[in-house]
Amino acid sequence: MIVAVASGKGGTGKTTVATNLAAVLEEAQLVDCDAEEPNAHLFLNPEIETSHTVTLHVPQVDEAKCTHCRKCAEACEYHALMVLPQQVLVFEELCHGCGACSFVCPEGAISERPKEIGRVEVGRRGKLRFIRGILNLGEPMASPVIKGAKAAMEPGLPTILDAPPGTSCPVVETVKGADFCCLVTEPTPFGLHDLRLAVGMVRKLGIKMGVVINRADVGKGVKEFCLKEGIPVLGEIPFREEISRVCSRGGLIVEEIPGYKDFFSELWKKVETLAEG
Repeated sequence: MIVAVASGKGGTGKTTVATNLAAVLEEAQLVDCDAEEPNAHLFLNPEIETSHTVTLHVPQVDEAKCTHCRKCAEACEYHALMVLPQQVLVFEELCHGCGACSFVCPEGAISERPKEIGRVEVGRRGKLRFIRGILNLGEPMASPVIKGAKAAMEPGLPTILDAPPGTSCPVVETVKGADFCCLVTEPTPFGLHDLRLAVGMVRKLGIKMGVVINRADVGKGVKEFCLKEGIPVLGEIPFREEISRVCSRGGLIVEEIPGYKDFFSELWKKVETLAEG
């Protein structure tokens, strides 16, 4: 089973839920898909065993063959090419690597070259398999790196995908294909607003979902929203100094605070039941 742990905004405790949930499973894998700022390793301290680069194929133009017909620029949805009277400019930062420009070029003047945009690392923490995607500094598109990280998953293992925050393309790339999505939120005005966006995204993808409320005793409104929308609340984590202390030093609450191993074990059972129901 593949479970995505996502949130409408940053700072809700998404990675806290993902890492602690992974830690209570006997044998599983966690994929850190927050390629722009991966941090699950800070809590799990895995031994990295392998690493490979992720590339994006970007166009290169043979000016000797190019007739400047502009078909490549017209085909590019992302405005990554600009055809001037004597030159074709390629804006690699805008290129999505779709290959449309080379496909439509009538002169065969466009080829593609691989551009390194990040890497995928694979390691272990005991029986827990660990994968993370890392986007190179200055690169704008995380989705290809997330695809690379998900491609490294071992089939058959229970899998937890730690998604980036928000509801943009990298989040969609992470969550799509999951059997269940666990949305982590907080009972604040911003938390509720962004939870609504996240719920809309997950529904659009047709994936079953539930909500974990972190810092559950600092406000209200989330449980009422979930009840109205028919979304199960999987669990509530209170706002406690001892939890903050453990997380701030990179610890796991399931290993340091009594009762939370049972809490997250029960959380996984709820997810399994809802995903299969």
